[in-house]
Amino acid sequence: MVISREATQAKLDLRSAAAARFKPKEEYTIADRLEAKVAEQGARPFLICGERVLSYDEVNARSNQVAHAAAALGLERGDVCALAMENRPEFFIIWFGLNKIGVTAALLNTHNRGRPLRHAIDESGAKAVIVGEECLPAFDTPETRDLPMLWLWPDPEFAATPSLRAMTAMDFSVPCAGVSRKNPDRALRRGVLSEHPAILVFTSGTTGLPKAAICSHMRWMMAGDVSQATMNTGENDVFYCFLPLYHGAAATSLGSTALWSGGAIVIRRRFSVREFWHDVRRYRVTFCQYVGEIIRYLLNQSPRPDDKQHTLRLLAGTGMGVELWNRWVERFGDCTILEGWGATESNANLVNVDNRIGSCGRVPFWEKTNLRLIRYDIEAGEHARDEAGHYVPCQPGEVGEAIGFIIDHPEIAGGRFEGYTSKEQTEKKILRNVFQAGDAWWSSGDLMRYDEDGYVWFVDRIGDTFRWKSENVSTTEVAEALGHFPGMESINIYGVAVPGMGGRCGMAAILMQPDQTFDGRVFYEFAAGCLPRYAMPQFVRLPAQADLTTTFKLRKVDLQRQGYDPKAFADPLHVIDEAGRAYVPYSAEALAKAGFPPFAA
Repeated sequence: MVISREATQAKLDLRSAAAARFKPKEEYTIADRLEAKVAEQGARPFLICGERVLSYDEVNARSNQVAHAAAALGLERGDVCALAMENRPEFFIIWFGLNKIGVTAALLNTHNRGRPLRHAIDESGAKAVIVGEECLPAFDTPETRDLPMLWLWPDPEFAATPSLRAMTAMDFSVPCAGVSRKNPDRALRRGVLSEHPAILVFTSGTTGLPKAAICSHMRWMMAGDVSQATMNTGENDVFYCFLPLYHGAAATSLGSTALWSGGAIVIRRRFSVREFWHDVRRYRVTFCQYVGEIIRYLLNQSPRPDDKQHTLRLLAGTGMGVELWNRWVERFGDCTILEGWGATESNANLVNVDNRIGSCGRVPFWEKTNLRLIRYDIEAGEHARDEAGHYVPCQPGEVGEAIGFIIDHPEIAGGRFEGYTSKEQTEKKILRNVFQAGDAWWSSGDLMRYDEDGYVWFVDRIGDTFRWKSENVSTTEVAEALGHFPGMESINIYGVAVPGMGGRCGMAAILMQPDQTFDGRVFYEFAAGCLPRYAMPQFVRLPAQADLTTTFKLRKVDLQRQGYDPKAFADPLHVIDEAGRAYVPYSAEALAKAGFPPFAA
């Protein structure tokens, strides 16, 4: 069933109305939002971690102590303070406390160390770094041992060695414990506008050093207000937070929506397949974020009689393809799935409000959005141009890059591209003179397509889609087609260079479930039954574990570089055997029979 364009637009108009409430030049910050919510419902639970339940009042009071102590130590409006901490209530408490005195919190990736960690701190311009005791080992490198303003925050679950603690200038929790729990004088953040930075969120740095993306107070709050309008969440909702808080999805989408709704956040240090449903039932969780791999992990667990007995009613995230979507609903019951598209720094986004399986959203009327798709030549690695030199909009069914028109108006909050702390990196993400002289558009790097009804479908990242045998192959679509191969834990599809041959051929890194083994003949028949020949992987690599980012997204960079060179890795490698209708163990003979030369990096 296709919902009318007008009905979809009516839902999207609610989101637009929520966004329009924010005024860039207004002195209204995250701290003001927290204090207003405390006045409304201070006694209600806000942060839950294990047996700990902190009310809105208590979170605010402890944030006030952070604010008073930080101000006494010299932090002031306009400064940046970095925070390295795993998921726990103190993460929010410290961050909110810094915002209360007009200080921007730079949220450090807890898995970085050495040069990338030092680069992130320097890129943020941080005057001080607050580090959770559990993260101290990451600072024990030549690049970070000499940080002068490294402040410790203890962790009851991790005891650092005396030498690690000695790297820090102080235990910051001590001065925090000895100061007032009352709201600090609002004059300490006077002049901080909604459009000013609240947090810095770092990119993963998988293809280079991390970049610090700017997230303003209004952008953070707008995310929650818009999500609340979309999902109709309220004070009785419980939000499950296990994605790392240093990432935009958890810190912004979940955190802001929970605060705006007045709900509670259940915090888990890291995702656990085994504990997921236990936590959902124990805390009566109603909202959960996801990425595709997390859904796959949950579906790979053995079925239970109580699979549909839970309180979860809202799922929001990315990577829920058709196959995963149908399997989820069949097994765990029908709930609202809000598949979306966007990025930490994006100025345009989509969300599926119609429950159209597999789509990441709909644009009923393109003239009412700042999003466009423009043609991209995958083989040439560049955008198509018309006779005047302008970019060419996509028609239904055509694959192109998603871009967002940059709205630069002092009174308009939506459509802004806030960029990075580096002006050079910011400029690299902007396309200029796209449709007319002087216009500017944010470049997403994502390939998408839309149909005649305006539904939009994610295709791939630019650079991931490859061309083989004169055909374009989407790694995302191949992975989705092969995603329900029996006994498989996860699959990563990528294109690798072939010496002396044009384009790239497909390769699959397949992680089997612990009690399963890979059968090359069975996999060939499965792949041949759901993919055209040109899209079938030519090689299959069997790693001992999946190569994931800390936000459960599959990495491809190292896999692409290593290709099918057996000297570059120890994992078992299989080659396609078309005549035998199987994937066979790698050998020089098997490689030659498949028509491939020896790999040369």
